Amino acid sequence: MSGKDQSIVSKESLLSTKPGKQILKQGMFKSKGYKLFKKYKEEAENEFPNFAERFTDDLLREIKSDNSANSTQQEFSQEVGSSELILQDSQIPDIKSKLENREILKDRVLRILNSNFVKMTFPVFNALYDAAAEFSGIHDPKMRQNLVDGHIIAIDLSEPMDRIVDKDEDLDYLDDYKLMNPYILKIARNKISMGGEEVLKEFEEGFKDARVGQYIDTKLKSKPTSITEEEMNQCYKKYRAVMGTAGRNMALAKRPLGEIFYLGMARAAESVGCGNEIEDSIKNEFVKIPSWPLYYSLLSNDVQKGFELTLKKSNLYLSDARLALELLPDGFSHREFLEFLFLTVEHYNHFWYNRLEKEKIWSKLSSNLPK
Repeated sequence: MSGKDQSIVSKESLLSTKPGKQILKQGMFKSKGYKLFKKYKEEAENEFPNFAERFTDDLLREIKSDNSANSTQQEFSQEVGSSELILQDSQIPDIKSKLENREILKDRVLRILNSNFVKMTFPVFNALYDAAAEFSGIHDPKMRQNLVDGHIIAIDLSEPMDRIVDKDEDLDYLDDYKLMNPYILKIARNKISMGGEEVLKEFEEGFKDARVGQYIDTKLKSKPTSITEEEMNQCYKKYRAVMGTAGRNMALAKRPLGEIFYLGMARAAESVGCGNEIEDSIKNEFVKIPSWPLYYSLLSNDVQKGFELTLKKSNLYLSDARLALELLPDGFSHREFLEFLFLTVEHYNHFWYNRLEKEKIWSKLSSNLPK
């Protein structure tokens, strides 16, 4: 795991969960899954600075060459269905001029790349692409870089967009992010399109679904006490669409592997979503709206039970992800990598649930529930 908080994978933390102990055991005996996971983690960490440089250069090129930044902002607003994410016309010249300074732009790029989602996903996409290339016998390093970069950049777009909407960090840079957003999407599209028409089509459908999920998430904030199970499933499109589509495209959207990767990545992402809701509830000391903990807590009138059921929900998602392993072809080169990956997801969820139990903030969480 290559996230921002390395304490989650300290020896003490791994010993605190059953899947964590299995991770330590595999590390001790140097299992194939552990060695593959370590290889891709180290590759991603070494490559990350080069990726950030490429991303900055591409972004700088797009910003400098755009002679109609006002139109670019408006088109982006229409596509994502929100005027909150763009600048007013009068703000554009100054912000554009500022971001044409490469050092300033690189600073903003590194800020939005400082994300668990981005850092934990990079090694996974590289591994999936290599696995599909091994299966098909077609190895293309340039295609690998374009597809992985493109999907990581598309995922990274959620960072500035979320920060603009939530207004909970980087307050001094939100206007800069507004200018950057359309160009980030354009760069992602350009790179992903290198995979061909079908791959780009899958991305476009996934991006649209992710926006639907995000829209439902926003809408549910205004009616927290009447959220339904179906609405929560629709809300979770934001996880399924992003990771599932990227998984499918690492296999160039070709069946059967593309569909198997979709299933595994979509369900694993939903499982991580549950863990993330538990983590956020600890950090903020209120139950996230909307979330599975909120849904279950309100129905059972018991916050502790709400989180207990959320952990069970995360395990159900992960069971579905592990079904994908049973669909892989015989002798599949990266099966053990995926088994180890799912073990890290399980540890992440259990780690935060155990932390919540130790925090003993049930009464605070209960008192902060929406009435």
